Order: sequence, then structure tokens, then C-alpha cells
Amino acid sequence: MPLNNKFLDQFIKVTSKAALASSYLLGKKDKNAADKAAVDSMRSELNKIDMKGKVVIGEGTLDKAPMLYTGEILGTKKGPNLDIAVDPVEGTNFVANNLPGAISVMAIAEEGNLFNAPETYMNKIATGKIEKGLIDLDYSLEKNIKNLSDFKNKKISSITACILDRPRHKKIIDELKDLNVNIKLITDGDVLGALYVSEPKYNIDIFLGIGGGPEGVLAASALDTYDCHFQGRFIFDNKKDINEAKQMGISDLNKKYELNELIRGDSIFCASGITDSEVLSGIEINNENYTSETLITHKNSNYKKIIKKTSPI
Repeated sequence: MPLNNKFLDQFIKVTSKAALASSYLLGKKDKNAADKAAVDSMRSELNKIDMKGKVVIGEGTLDKAPMLYTGEILGTKKGPNLDIAVDPVEGTNFVANNLPGAISVMAIAEEGNLFNAPETYMNKIATGKIEKGLIDLDYSLEKNIKNLSDFKNKKISSITACILDRPRHKKIIDELKDLNVNIKLITDGDVLGALYVSEPKYNIDIFLGIGGGPEGVLAASALDTYDCHFQGRFIFDNKKDINEAKQMGISDLNKKYELNELIRGDSIFCASGITDSEVLSGIEINNENYTSETLITHKNSNYKKIIKKTSPI
């Protein structure tokens, strides 16, 4: 199998080094510099790995992003053909302002198995493992919440929903309040937001709302190993996005994507904390060493673990 366990340590190094690079810009009020530091580091480390890795979700098109652009080929070109999705810094505002919740993220799959997501918004919904057909983007919010409440044998007032704090979500937030659902609002970071449904310890029953499409694919990669439920529907609401979608071969603009359509076969997901969050501790620098925490999952071996590692800078 192309994605064997020898890659795990290598990919942990990629995201933890990117997190370290970005951490030097903590609180410097320069989110672009924080992102660039992580991009440079991530690209450098990926190029050391024996693979022919194609960026299918990156920093943007070649004209917008000189590095880690969509379509860029990375690695020594001597190993397996892999698809790579990256978000060198999710939460650039968090780094710039030294706030919790910044992570460095990537997902890797065998060639052709990682959905090449357009840079548009996606309407998404995620929960832990549930029965098929229980939760659906096409159901009303009330139906989804009631179904989840029944399935989990919990009162609706004990259900907690996580959603980005955005004006576009006002109607959903108001309806959740009317239903007496507990609400966890996040200001950024919807890969991390979706990860909250992966383990009961985070006490999030459902993640929902509109966020980045590429982040949806990254989240799906992690949730796949946890056997979670995830659905997404891209939002194409202007001519430019519609034309780009058609160029990418997306013919059904209203298609609802199940998790196994966004990420197929074997995959590895890797996220390192830059600043502390409920999931991961941030980078700690101590003299010549740094300590990182990385969540890594590998689908085929059902491996999912948070690795704490101290390494030389």
C-alpha cells in the first residue's frame, strides 16, 4: 500500500515544523507573515519525502500563490503518487493576535482519492457515528436536532451545536436558541470545529453551517477514520465560481457530497497545534528544543492518536 506507517512520522514533522515556523509570529499582528512562514516550512519539508505529491487543495491558483499552489508537484518524485491537501495555518488571525485555536493541517490520500475542492463556501454538517439517513443537509434544522436527540437518548436541551460566529448564521443560531440547544460559537477554524464531533470528550454533538469548501475536505479526511458522519454542499453563487466549478468537472452544482465522495480509500490526516485549543496544545519553545502536539489519523490501520513530541529546532 502506498500509504504505509513510515509516512506518519514524516507527516508529523511537516505540520509540527510549519506550526513552529508560524509560532515565531505569535502576537505580531501580521497574519500574512504567519501564513508565509508556515507555507515555506511546509513546502520545504514535503519536498524531502519520497513521493510524487500533487497539491489538490493548497494556497490557491498559481497566479495567487507562488508556493503550495493547486497543482504543484512536491517530494523527491521517487515514491508513490499521492494527493495532498494543505492549510499551513488555519486561524491566521489567531496567530496574529496570539489567541487559542490555530493549527497547521494537511491530508494525504492515494492519487485521485482526495476531492479537488473549489475555493468556495460549503454548507456542511458533521456528527459522530450515527445511523444512515438520520442527519441530512436537506432536513430542517429542527428535524436534525430531534433525530440526534432521539438517537443519543439525550434531551434537546443537552445537545450542543458548534457553529462559526458569522452574520450569515444568524437564522440558524436563532433557531438553535428557540430549540433550547446549547451553542458553542467559534470565531475561525472550521477544520478544528468539525473535529469536535470526533470524540465525546469535546462535548459537541453536531457541527454545522457555512465555511470553506477546502476545509470541508480536510475535516472529512480526519472524520473518516473516526467513522463520523459528514456531508457538504458547495455554494456556487457567482459566475466566476460557477465557471471554475465547470472547469474542474463539477457538473451538478447542487450536489450533496457524502464523506466517502470527498475522501476515498486510504488517507492520513495530520494537524499540529500552533496555539492551545481544546484538541491540541500549541508550540512550546524551550532553549534549543520545541514541543509540539499533533493529531494524526491513518484510515487503513484505524490509527488515531495525539502525539506529543520534543524535537531540536
